[in-house]
Amino acid sequence: MEATEFKEAIQRRKLIDVLLDHHQFADLVLQGGYVINTVTREIYEADVAVKGEYILLIGDAKDLIGSSTTVQDVQGKFISPGFIDSHMHFESAMLTSTEFSRLSIPTGTTTLVGDPHEIGNVLGVHGMQEMIKEAKTLPNQVYFTVPCAVPDAPGLETSGEDVDARHMKELLQDENVQGIGEIQSFSNINPVFQNAPEIIDDLVASVSYANSIGKTVEGNAPGLFGKELAAHIISGGTHISCHETTTKEETVEKLRYGVSVFMREGSSQRNMAECVRAIKEEGIDSRRAIVVSDDMVPEDLLKDGHMNDIIRRTIVEGIDPVEAIQMATINPATHFGMKDVGVLAPGKRANIAVISDLNEMTIDKVYLNGVAAAEKGELTIDLPAYTYPESVKTSVKRKPVEAGDLHISASGSKARVRSIVAIPDQNLTGAKEFDLNVSDGIVQPCLKQDVLPLLVVERHGRSGKIGKSFLHGFKLQNGAIAESVAHDTHNIIVTGTNYDDMVTAVNRVISMNGGIAMIKDGKVVGDLPLKVGGLITDELSGKEVSERVGELSQLAKDVLGCGMHVPFMHLSFWSLVTSPEWKITDMGLIDVDKFEVLSAVVE
Repeated sequence: MEATEFKEAIQRRKLIDVLLDHHQFADLVLQGGYVINTVTREIYEADVAVKGEYILLIGDAKDLIGSSTTVQDVQGKFISPGFIDSHMHFESAMLTSTEFSRLSIPTGTTTLVGDPHEIGNVLGVHGMQEMIKEAKTLPNQVYFTVPCAVPDAPGLETSGEDVDARHMKELLQDENVQGIGEIQSFSNINPVFQNAPEIIDDLVASVSYANSIGKTVEGNAPGLFGKELAAHIISGGTHISCHETTTKEETVEKLRYGVSVFMREGSSQRNMAECVRAIKEEGIDSRRAIVVSDDMVPEDLLKDGHMNDIIRRTIVEGIDPVEAIQMATINPATHFGMKDVGVLAPGKRANIAVISDLNEMTIDKVYLNGVAAAEKGELTIDLPAYTYPESVKTSVKRKPVEAGDLHISASGSKARVRSIVAIPDQNLTGAKEFDLNVSDGIVQPCLKQDVLPLLVVERHGRSGKIGKSFLHGFKLQNGAIAESVAHDTHNIIVTGTNYDDMVTAVNRVISMNGGIAMIKDGKVVGDLPLKVGGLITDELSGKEVSERVGELSQLAKDVLGCGMHVPFMHLSFWSLVTSPEWKITDMGLIDVDKFEVLSAVVE
C-alpha cells in the first residue's frame, strides 16, 4: 500500500470509530443551520459534524458532541459546500496564488483550478513548476490544467519557451496537475487544419496521453458549431469544456454534445447571462453548466467577491439559488472527477461556506479542511507571503527601443490602414479600415476617429520583431499605455496618442523587467512592476495590488482620458490570436480566420 493510500485508510477508519464508538466525538459541529444539498437540490435543517479534515455526518449530531467539540450555532444560516472556480488565471490578477487565495478564501471559494499557460508562454515548464510549487504550500485546494501547446499559433507569434507533447509526461504526473488546459491551438478549426496540421498531430498525442492516465482536458471553442465543434470536441478526447461560449445558441449545442460549458463572468469578459438563457428558456439540464471567473482583477475580488458574487449574479438572472450553487460545487467536481469536494456528505472534505443571506450570497464563515479559515470577509488563518526565485524574474530580454522602431510608415499624405476594433467586455474583436494622415512618412494617430497605433514588441529575445497595426475603440485621449501582459505569448503591447510617449512606455516596462506603464508628455504617470515572468508581483499583497491597479485605472481615466473600464485587461487581450477577428502579435496584424499576417497599411 502506498503512503497516501495508507494515510487515507487510517483517516477513514478514525471517522468510522467516531461514529460508532460512544466515547469519541466530533471536533466541530455546525448546529441548526439549513444544509444546501447539491446532490438532490434541496434545502433542509440539519447539523454538520466534522472530524479532522472530513465531514462525519449531516443530520442530528447531538450524540457526536463531547467536551472538546466546538459547537457553532448557525441557526437561520445556510451551510454550503465550498465553492470551486474551475477556470482562472493567477497571472490575470497579477497575484501569486497565495495572495489570490488570501482574497478568495473569505468569499467561500475553497478550490481553485488555475491555468498557468500565461507563465508557461513566458518561462515554459520551469515557470509552471514554480507556480505549482507555491500552490503546494497553501491550505486551500489549488490544482492546475497545463497547456500542451506553447505558443498556440507557431509562426504567428513568439513565446519565451515552447511546450508540446514531449513535456506532458513531466507535467501531468504531478498530483496538483488536474489535466490539460484550454486547447487554444485548435480553436480556429479550419485555418489550423488547412495551414498547420502538425498542430493537430501534436495536440491529439498530448490528449491521448492525458486520457490514458485519467487526466482531464479543457477545450476552447469560441463560435464553433456542427462539424467544427465536433472536431474540437474529438481533439480533446470527447469530454471537454469551453469557457469561450458567448451565445445562447452555442450553449445549447455544446450542452447537447456533452461539453461542460464554463459560463464566464470575470472582470472584463462576462458571458453568463447569455449562456444561462439556454437553461431558462429551453429547459436544458444544467448539470454541465459551470460558472467560472477566467480573469479577475484584485479590485473586483475585494469589492464584489469571487465565486459567491458570480453565483449571486446567476441568481439575479433567474436561476434558483441551489441550482446556481450547484454550478460552482457539484457540477465542476463532477466534471473534474474530484471525489472529495462539491458535496456536503459523510467522508467528503470539510470545505464549507456558511451563508447568512442566500440571495445576496453573503458569506459569514468559511472552513477549510475542517478549520475555521475566514469570518465576515476576513481571513482568520496565517497565510505567509510567498517569494519566487530569481530564475523567474528576468524574463524581459529586450534592449530599449527608439522612436524609429515604433513608427508605422507610409508614402503620400494619406494612408488607408487596417485597425482592430475593440469590443467592450469581450476578448473578441472586430476589423475595420480607416483613412489616416501621413506626416514625414509616418502614419499619424487620429483622436477624432479614435484610431491609435497598436504595437507588440517581442521581449523574449527570440525574434526581435515588432508587430504594427492600429486600434479603434480604446477611447484614449492622451499619452500611452504599455504592458508585458499580452495574451498569450506576453510580449510588450503598447498603444498611445503619440509615438514618443509609446517609446517611453515600452522602455519603462523593459526597465522594470515587466509590468504596466502609463506615460503622458514623456513622464511616468503611473506604473506597476511585475517581475515574476513580467506577469505577477510577489512584492505586494493582494490588497496593495488592488489599490495600485485601482489607482492606475483611475489615472488612465482622469489623466489619459481612457473611456474603457479595466483598460489594462482589455489591452492584454488584443494579442490573443485564438479568438476572432483581427489580433496583433510581434509578427504583425493577424487575420485569425485566415491564419495569416496582414500589413498595417493597405497596399
